Amino acid sequence: MEGMVYAQPKALTPSRKDVLVLTPWLAPIIWEGTFNIDILNEQFRLQNTTVGLTVFAIKKYVVFLKLFLETAEQHFMVGHKVIYYVFTDRPADVPQVPLGAGRKLVVLTVRNYTRWQDVSMHRMEMISRFSEQRFLHEVDYLVCADVDMKFSDHVGVEILSALFGTLHPGFYSSSREAFTYERRPKSQAYIPRDEGDFYYMGAFFGGSVVEVYRLTKACHQAMVEDKANGIEAVWHDESHLNKYLLYHKPTKVLSPEYMWDQQLLGWPSIMKKLRYVAVPKNHQAIRN
Repeated sequence: MEGMVYAQPKALTPSRKDVLVLTPWLAPIIWEGTFNIDILNEQFRLQNTTVGLTVFAIKKYVVFLKLFLETAEQHFMVGHKVIYYVFTDRPADVPQVPLGAGRKLVVLTVRNYTRWQDVSMHRMEMISRFSEQRFLHEVDYLVCADVDMKFSDHVGVEILSALFGTLHPGFYSSSREAFTYERRPKSQAYIPRDEGDFYYMGAFFGGSVVEVYRLTKACHQAMVEDKANGIEAVWHDESHLNKYLLYHKPTKVLSPEYMWDQQLLGWPSIMKKLRYVAVPKNHQAIRN
């Protein structure tokens, strides 16, 4: 920190007037303009932070890996140590993408499932299992991401915290009654209509390895229980993620800058940057 010159923070000047930058439980909501990346980079470099990025490329989804990894190399945690953990049933199809210094890729071979819903839900089990067996000893933080996406702007250490979730781009301005939570009391993911903070997206979450372990283990156990009771939550793992984050509040919340679909939602002025965005695709062809 010695000799770093930057604009003084002003106690009477808010960083953004147009968006909520702090939750009622005092977790920062990360928007462009709310952080100084130079200060944060320095703080995390001093800790010699290593970040794990988990991604699942099952069956035809391997086609998304190349762009995902190439854009991560340009935008994700640049200047910090990164381990990509690629879970796949097709290890031979993992592309050779050149990686920067201090960055490596680990291929973890897993089975596939016929139904895409099962592939999606199986992720919680795999992340929890490998967190315990491996990630705990190799990285400080885990970021769990969908593969059918690309990084299009800076995604760095400003997101790192004990536990973070990302605001779903379709619901960041909606009232809680409109959230697509699981509404059937029979499901472990059930949330009553008069409860809820935000609707979080299943495609981008993370935190310290121990917190991600707790989250993924709890979600997996809830899904096993639902299956035994003959019910499947409306949005699968995302429903269980939302239930978990309602009762175990995240310590940072990422704005929809970190999860966007320009085809569906355009580019509103409130979004100063689109950092991690959907790649256009034919759902049916790939899922089946």
